[in-house]
Amino acid sequence: AKKFIPLEKSRPGAADTVPKRQGGFLTGFNHRKAILAIRHIIVAAKAERVSTIELFLHDVETAKTRGAELAELFATQCELANFEFNRYKQIPKQGWASVETVVVHSRLATPVVLGALSRGQVIGEEMNKARALANTPGGDMTPHRLAEAAIGEGQAHGFQVKVLDEKEMKKLGMGGVLGVARGSAEPPRFIVMEYLRGHKSDKPVVLVGKGVTFDTGGLNLKPEQGINEMHMDMSGGAAVIHIIAALARLKAKKNIVGIIPAVENMPSGSSYHPGDLLKTMSGKTIEVLNTDAEGRVILSDALTYAKQYKPRLIIDIATLTGAAMAALGQRATALFTTEPTLERTLRETGERTGDFVWPLPLWEEYEDEIKGTFGDVANLGKTRYGGAITGAAFLWQFVKDEKTGPAPAW
Repeated sequence: AKKFIPLEKSRPGAADTVPKRQGGFLTGFNHRKAILAIRHIIVAAKAERVSTIELFLHDVETAKTRGAELAELFATQCELANFEFNRYKQIPKQGWASVETVVVHSRLATPVVLGALSRGQVIGEEMNKARALANTPGGDMTPHRLAEAAIGEGQAHGFQVKVLDEKEMKKLGMGGVLGVARGSAEPPRFIVMEYLRGHKSDKPVVLVGKGVTFDTGGLNLKPEQGINEMHMDMSGGAAVIHIIAALARLKAKKNIVGIIPAVENMPSGSSYHPGDLLKTMSGKTIEVLNTDAEGRVILSDALTYAKQYKPRLIIDIATLTGAAMAALGQRATALFTTEPTLERTLRETGERTGDFVWPLPLWEEYEDEIKGTFGDVANLGKTRYGGAITGAAFLWQFVKDEKTGPAPAW
């Protein structure tokens, strides 16, 4: 929506038009249904080509979400539902269907609801920009262009971006990134974004995003089914770029660093092979058992690089393995952490925003699965079971020796 217009009071008689309530809330209505209801309203308006709508904020109020928090969530969900990736389509004669204006009736004071709606709109807009990046075809979204996208956001919103090329990565010993990138004509890039607006003494949170701009599987070539979607294997990187852009637009007083190793994973005469041993920035060697388990290989160097910031927390965001969807389906993101407080914080945050996460174990027992025969760690488990967990256990090897402080107060 181009704008949200808050009004302090609902119109007379509006209460007569809403569903029956019990104890102030809709019968059978809950927070999850409220999120979907907001989205369905926007989708229905678009289907009827209605560009301006009026909504009553309290109609989607629940026991869990109300007031300014509800207004923020409301604006975010409107933006998400209004999104359509049509960059590569011919514009129809009647133009694209879109909700341009939402008039919001609320019991809240106008300044309060306007501020909350503005925050929610920024969050929704940046989420949509991340979706647009992830949907861009691999032919148009190379490592170089992903780096350009990060630079553009930094210039627009005032945070620092530096991009390491192959020569600089070789100096740092990033054998994981360089090994995966060997098969592609597109050179890799290592993107570092610094948003440091918190207190100087505050240790930063580092966000690490997987940036495989197209994943063929390498010499372990993917099957026909699904390979056309592998331009989205840089979704973690896209999310990191636009998380930091959102924080900058919201003027958050935080210290956040974003790191994205960006590569293409392609089969060619120069590709890395099954059985290769790659020496990473950490000094550990990776025994390559499958070239399609490349995300964890490049992330090993990114996690090692992240440690120079002495972070209080590293969050890795990655489309790492289809095994996560085999375990949880398409309704939740797999979450791995050894910190119970952090697990609870992220799970509760996901529940509140509609981006659900669910924990899977990260136990020492699983480390045996990724011990290498000829190298320190293998990039594939010894069996076909627990693939998401063994992927997390692999990444854990590159950060587990670091001392961590208390979970962040989000």
